[in-house]
Amino acid sequence: MRRAMAALFLFGISFGYVEAAVVVYLRAIYDPIRHRMHPERPAGELFPLITPQQLADARPENSRRLLIEIGREAATMLMLGSVALAVGRNLHEWIAAFAIAFGVWDICFYAFLKLMIHWPASLSTWDILFLIPLPWVGPVWAPVLVALTMIVCGVISLRAGGIRGGLPHWAGVLAGALVIIVAFVWDFRNTSAGGLPNPFNWPLFLVGEAIGLSAFLMAARFPGYRGSQKPHGS
Repeated sequence: MRRAMAALFLFGISFGYVEAAVVVYLRAIYDPIRHRMHPERPAGELFPLITPQQLADARPENSRRLLIEIGREAATMLMLGSVALAVGRNLHEWIAAFAIAFGVWDICFYAFLKLMIHWPASLSTWDILFLIPLPWVGPVWAPVLVALTMIVCGVISLRAGGIRGGLPHWAGVLAGALVIIVAFVWDFRNTSAGGLPNPFNWPLFLVGEAIGLSAFLMAARFPGYRGSQKPHGS
């Protein structure tokens, strides 16, 4: 178990560095375009977002780069899922391992970006998190809170051999995750059109966190959890 935990944390840390390095390269491509379109905005600000049409107008190959970036995001999730698959001995351990790897990767991504380019300026700085299937945006505080939650719950679950729970518990965890995602994409019509983001929907986000955490804690008290703590073969 120590080796599995170490592997997940080391992968998350190193992959966070790789992700931050990629973003530094992307900033070198897109920041000049953003500055030409919005010279009044401070350097390093990501909003207003550059729309797909503006990207194509700036340079035709930018449309292809956008598709490549979307593919890279999908590949990132596959890589995190793959390392979790190598560690987990069953579905429940795989989910726990994925949560750990994802959480460590996300936090280290921001930590390395801060070291490399002194961004974000604060945890209140807005970021674009994902593009699949819609732009996810929010202050850095929000994904960091999600990442910390995933790490803590993932460690608890993996140390127990994967918390089983029942169908209602997993439905609660998924419902909480979906509510959080809705909070991130809540303003997508505005931000996708090149507008400045409206205030983040913290109430909806915190409701999602509460639903997911409550379902996880109830799963940890579920009778199946006691069985999952037994060593394999006992």
